[in-house]
Amino acid sequence: MEVALYRPEIPPNTGNIARLCVNAGVPLSIVGEPAFDLSEKAVRRAGLDYWKDLDLTQFPSFEEFQRTKQREGKRIFLVSKFGKKTYWDVSFSSQDVFLFGRETSGLPEEIHKGHPSDQIISIPMAETSRSINLSNAVAIILYEALRQEKTRTNP
Repeated sequence: MEVALYRPEIPPNTGNIARLCVNAGVPLSIVGEPAFDLSEKAVRRAGLDYWKDLDLTQFPSFEEFQRTKQREGKRIFLVSKFGKKTYWDVSFSSQDVFLFGRETSGLPEEIHKGHPSDQIISIPMAETSRSINLSNAVAIILYEALRQEKTRTNP
């Protein structure tokens, strides 16, 4: 399993997600340019002493990220409030990658277009809600996928 962030904007969110990935034993990819320098104190502070242990890969574009993951035989799930399928309706595998959008604007329409609709998933929330904090959304999806994997290997 892997977590990927598309052009993240808020250093503490990225730091929290990095810490989550280290503790879950999964790699983190940054797709496109983040809105901040990855060596910035805010990221290191949010990631505490975990940043050095992070398996981090940066991709200059979504196209390169997608080509690489497809070549590796991985499914890419877009996590979006526009997903027609909720995360609890999906059977995840250890080869899955979860791509999360920007904090303020999510994933661009061009990424949504052409992506298999059954691989665009959402987290249910109240109709009046706009979004869930990015690091919380990553935790929800990642730990459900890890739970499913654990259940399959240790019934």
